[in-house]
Amino acid sequence: MELVLSLAIGVLFGAGIWLVLRPRSFQVLCGLMLMSYAVNLFIFAMGGLRVDRPPLTPAGSVPDPAALADPLPQALVLTAIVIGFATTALYLVVMIGARGITGTDHVDGQEPEP
Repeated sequence: MELVLSLAIGVLFGAGIWLVLRPRSFQVLCGLMLMSYAVNLFIFAMGGLRVDRPPLTPAGSVPDPAALADPLPQALVLTAIVIGFATTALYLVVMIGARGITGTDHVDGQEPEP
């Protein structure tokens, strides 16, 4: 399971870097989103991949730390998802504004000569 998750993180981050190096601002935005997803998966994996372990203790029971999942990475990833969504919305607004001003979505504001 760790190998598959590691490969998924690597593929997501590699695709994100490839898209960030593209000349169009929408592709750069998609690349940033893919890289943020890869980082979120990495943070989640650092908490340990465990199956059938609840993150919270059942009510009225004595908690056994060995039988529980670590809730800290899950909380960090949830926070990162919310911040990433807000950042993506800000990038979209800036990208649409730049396209309205320059008339192109090229990252430097000028279309290349054919």
